[in-house]
Amino acid sequence: MKLHDLRSAEGARHRRKRVGRGISAGQGKTAGRGQKGQGARRGSGGNVYREGGNLPFVRKLPFKRGFTNINKIYYVAVNVDDLEDRFEANEVVTPESLASVGFAKSADDGPFALLGRGEITKPLNIKVHRCTASAKEKVEKAGGTVEILEA
Repeated sequence: MKLHDLRSAEGARHRRKRVGRGISAGQGKTAGRGQKGQGARRGSGGNVYREGGNLPFVRKLPFKRGFTNINKIYYVAVNVDDLEDRFEANEVVTPESLASVGFAKSADDGPFALLGRGEITKPLNIKVHRCTASAKEKVEKAGGTVEILEA
């Protein structure tokens, strides 16, 4: 088979309909727009907001407006009291170890953020991408350290 032998599947390509080209073409005179009226006029059918008394489409679907920021960073939240149960004293807590105990499927699932809910009594050396002031204070009070990694 050569490049010049390639063909589209049967029925995959359609010829463009040339409307308004005379009566014998099948779409002559009114060009498929029917007789008179709004639909037969130029520029009809473009205003989404005008629905003849109905609630306009854009107001029906408010959640469709706006945009999704493709650069948004979603942090995996880890609370201080969650670490208390899952790690031994003086252990090094890294994104890999957090993923291995079930906080995420893998260490690449997103940057980890340490939050300050609960209490901690064990000294842990924690390496996360973000940390709240209260969480850092609780970990250091228990004798541990917090290191901030680059995201």
